[in-house]
Amino acid sequence: MIPEINIWAVLLAMLSSMVVGSVWYTPKVFGNYWMRVAKVTPSGNAKDAVKPILVTLVVSFVSAWVLAGSAAISQHFYGGNFLANTLVTALILWAGFTAARFITHDAFEGRPAGLTVLNCAHELVTLMVMALIIGLFGISAA
Repeated sequence: MIPEINIWAVLLAMLSSMVVGSVWYTPKVFGNYWMRVAKVTPSGNAKDAVKPILVTLVVSFVSAWVLAGSAAISQHFYGGNFLANTLVTALILWAGFTAARFITHDAFEGRPAGLTVLNCAHELVTLMVMALIIGLFGISAA
């Protein structure tokens, strides 16, 4: 079975990750804290942000695509409300893969717990916004 995926929902979900990240890591929200505990010093050169932004777009597309496919499979298996299935699927994928891996890697790298919590929470919000978009669009672009 190949899951039905709404490409428009995936593209919008991909872009939403940029919005969430831009707000989350702005200096007035969590950006100053993140830069301090992650020991990030911005160069001040806008050209230095191009590569990370492009990488983020590609990775966000993959995440949105996988979430949409997983939600479609969940929908076919469980039935019911597609939006609810998508939100639950996002939460499960976040807990089982994203949060679990962040916590493991950060523990071995000796990163501050506050940084781990901040980044895990960011990923949770990002995935839940993606799930909301994908869930509201529905399964296929027909």
